[in-house]
Amino acid sequence: MDIRPYADQDWPELWSLIRDVARAGDTYAYDPGMTEEGGRRAWLRPSPGRVLVAADDDRLLGTVSMGPNRDGPGRHVANASFLVASDTRGRGVGRALVRASLEAARADGYAGMVFNAVVATNVHAVRLYEQEGFAVVGTIPEAFAHPTHGRVGLHVMYRAL
Repeated sequence: MDIRPYADQDWPELWSLIRDVARAGDTYAYDPGMTEEGGRRAWLRPSPGRVLVAADDDRLLGTVSMGPNRDGPGRHVANASFLVASDTRGRGVGRALVRASLEAARADGYAGMVFNAVVATNVHAVRLYEQEGFAVVGTIPEAFAHPTHGRVGLHVMYRAL
C-alpha cells in the first residue's frame, strides 16, 4: 500500500467511495443523494488543505481529507476526515491514513488535530482513533440520524501534536 497525494486521475474511484458512504448514511452526515459536484466540494479542500490517498497499484483503498479546522485564531488545529473502501476494512488502511495525516499535520505546523463529528455507533473508528491517541472531549447527544439506530451522538475527538 502506498500513501500519496491525491491526483486528478483518482477522482472516479474517490467519488465512488464518497457516494457509497453518503448512500449508506451511517458514518457521515452527507446527504444520501449527494451529487458528484457536492462530493468534490465536501472532500477536495483548497490550499492549505490536502487530500491523501492509500492505493494498491491502481486501486484506491482509502483517503484522508485534511486542513485547518477553522480560519483565523483556530487555524493552528487541523481537522481530518477518512474514508476506507468497505471491502478493505480491517486491513490497516484506516490506521495507515490516520498516521499519515498526523505526520502531515506535524509537518504543516499544527498544534493538534480534531475530529468534529465521529458517529458514536462507528465503534471501529472510535477505537482506532483512541488507539492513535485521540480522546473523546465531548459528545453531542442525538445529533446524528442513523438509518438503523435512530438518533445517536456525535463525538468530538482531539489529540495534541
